[in-house]
Amino acid sequence: MTFPERIVPFSVEGLRLALPLEKVERVIPACAVTPLPEAPAAVLGVIDLGGQVIPVFDLRRRFGLPEKELVPEDRMLIARSSKRTVAMVADEAGSVIEAGPATIAAPGEVLPNMPHVRGVVKTAKGMIIIQDIDSFLSIEEEEVLESALKAKRKDGQKAP
Repeated sequence: MTFPERIVPFSVEGLRLALPLEKVERVIPACAVTPLPEAPAAVLGVIDLGGQVIPVFDLRRRFGLPEKELVPEDRMLIARSSKRTVAMVADEAGSVIEAGPATIAAPGEVLPNMPHVRGVVKTAKGMIIIQDIDSFLSIEEEEVLESALKAKRKDGQKAP
């Protein structure tokens, strides 16, 4: 398994996370999220970004962290999974950092049984968990999300 060398770090409730740079399209200020009926629990809702309906992944829910209301200071990482463009809510996002192979551990070495983790970067300030956006949702959750998005598209909005 190969690991990214350039990552975009962000944090949620003090948890240091990252996405591979090649997956991140941009980082935007948090905006209003429209609830998406029947969506998986890990999906906060959807946003309209340039006419495109984008599901918003909630890492607080995925990691069992306390819920919090979105504030304008929060950030959304707009990223591309293998299936669709998504947004991930973060308390803050940092600048791109380089992570050499010697600083990256395979997920099983540090966090076994966490399929949505691609690896862990060891830094002087602690560890950063690299998220695998392609496996963030289980197969069942993907099917439920696709069904909920299809229902939303009937409103005449562009598909993600």
